[in-house]
Amino acid sequence: MNMNVWSYRETSGRLEAIDLSGFKVEAADGSIGKVSKHSDAVGSSYIVVDTGPWIFGREVLLPAGTVTHVDVEGEKIHVDRTKDQIKAAPEFFSEKHIGDTDYYGRIGGYYGGFMG
Repeated sequence: MNMNVWSYRETSGRLEAIDLSGFKVEAADGSIGKVSKHSDAVGSSYIVVDTGPWIFGREVLLPAGTVTHVDVEGEKIHVDRTKDQIKAAPEFFSEKHIGDTDYYGRIGGYYGGFMG
């Protein structure tokens, strides 16, 4: 199955009218933090997760294609990556990387490599 890593899966339950800021994010093997910002831009949708103390206060950018389920009532987002996969992703700095197409290409390549 070839998926666009920058688009939400039809089965994710993502509703564009819902602000995801503050939602908890669950990796395949446990909690990784909360959404600090997100984008629903066509072809470049993502969530930015504030990992808190888990990765020393680092933020990570996860393409929308990693989202398997959005639980609006429980305010949780489930992604299909492990903590180690997320921790090993290219480093993300909001002020430097938001809107940087080269960075999006690196992130897309990294996470796209896990999609089958």
